[in-house]
Amino acid sequence: MKSSVTRERLPELDLFRAFAILGVIHVHATSFAAGGQASESPYYYFFNWMNIFFKFGTPCFIFLSSFVLFYNYIDRPVSRQLISRFYKKRLLYIIVPYLIASVCYYAVNNYFYGDPGVSFSSHLTHLAIGVATGTAYTHLYFVFINLQFYLLFPLALLLFQRVRGVIAWAVPIGLLIEWGFAIWNKYDLMLMNKASYAPTYMSYYMLGAFLAVYFEPVKAWLVRDKGVRTRVQKWGTAALWGSWLAAAMIHVQLYHHGRAYGKWINSIWYELLWNVHTLLSAFVLLQAAFWLYRKGSPAVVAFLSRMGALSFAIYLLHPVFLLVYRRFRYSIQPESLTYLVWIWAGVPVCLFLAWLVAVLVFRWVPGSSLLLGSKPAASGRMMRQARVEPQKESAAG
Repeated sequence: MKSSVTRERLPELDLFRAFAILGVIHVHATSFAAGGQASESPYYYFFNWMNIFFKFGTPCFIFLSSFVLFYNYIDRPVSRQLISRFYKKRLLYIIVPYLIASVCYYAVNNYFYGDPGVSFSSHLTHLAIGVATGTAYTHLYFVFINLQFYLLFPLALLLFQRVRGVIAWAVPIGLLIEWGFAIWNKYDLMLMNKASYAPTYMSYYMLGAFLAVYFEPVKAWLVRDKGVRTRVQKWGTAALWGSWLAAAMIHVQLYHHGRAYGKWINSIWYELLWNVHTLLSAFVLLQAAFWLYRKGSPAVVAFLSRMGALSFAIYLLHPVFLLVYRRFRYSIQPESLTYLVWIWAGVPVCLFLAWLVAVLVFRWVPGSSLLLGSKPAASGRMMRQARVEPQKESAAG
C-alpha cells in the first residue's frame, strides 16, 4: 500500500453538490404545502410531486460524504496522526458549526413559536436533547448523521484496507444493516426520529465507499461520450435513467394517494420506494454532473460549481430565510395560482439569500469556518486547481 497518495480532484462533485442542495431546498420549500396546508388546492399534485421527487438531496449528500472520505483516505496508512488530523478537522469545521447552528435555530424557533412560560432550565434540557439527537431544528439531523459516520469511519477504513474483499460486499452489507434497522424499528423500537440515526442511511454510506474504491472503471463510464459507448453501456444508461424515473414517479404517486385521498398502504412500501429512488439518484446525479461539466456552458458550470462549493453553508443557513419568508403569506389562499407561485418562489429566495450571506460571512467575518464549515476556494482558483488539489471534504460531501 502506498504511503502517501494525492488523488485527482474531481471538480464534477461540486455540480453533484449543487444538484443535491437544490433537491434539499425544494423539499423544504414545499413541505408547508405538501404536508396538508394545501390539500384542497387544484395544484396539490404539483406540491406533492416537488416534495417527493426531490427527496434525493439528503441521501445523495450522505453518499457523497462517504465517497469523498474513502476516495481521499483508502490508500493512506491509518495512523494515530492521521486519525488525530481527521477528527481535528471535523471538530473545527463540522461539530462546532453544528453546535452553533443548533443553539441559533433553537433560539429562533422559540422566538417565533415558543412558550414564554418555559423556564430557562427546561430550555437547556430541550436544547441538550436536540443537540444529542440532531433534532434542534428540522434540517440538522443530516449533520448529526454524518457525525455518527465519522465515528465509524476509521474502523471501516481499517477493515477495507486489511480485508479488501469485503469492499465488494459493501453495498449488500449496507442494505442488510439498513433494512434490518428499518424492520426492527417498525415492529419494536418505533423511534419517531428514525431519520436521525446512521443505520437508516447505511446503504448510501457503503455505496459511497464501494464507488470510491472502484472508481476508475466507473469513471471510464462517466466520462465516455454517448457516441463512443458500447451497446451494453448505452442500454445500461437507458435502464438506469428509466428505472430512476419510474421509481421516482411511483414514489410520488404513493404519497399523493395517501396525502390527498387518505389511501395509505404498509409503510414498508414507502421505505422501499424511497430507498430505490434515492439510491438510483446517486448514479443519475453523478452521471449528470460529469456530463454537464464536460458539455455545459462555462457560465452554467461556474455557477453550479460555486453553489456546490458553498452547499454546506447554504444547507445550514437556508431554513432561517424560509422561516421568515413563510411569515409573509398574509391572505394568499391555497386554491389560488398566486399560492403556487409563492410556494415555489421560496426555493430561489432562500437559496440566494443563504448564498449571499454565506459569501459575506466567509469574506468579512473572522473565524467564519467555525460558523459555516471550511471556507471554499475562490471560483477561478477552484477551476484552475481542479486537477491538482486533494478532493475537498465537508459535511455536505
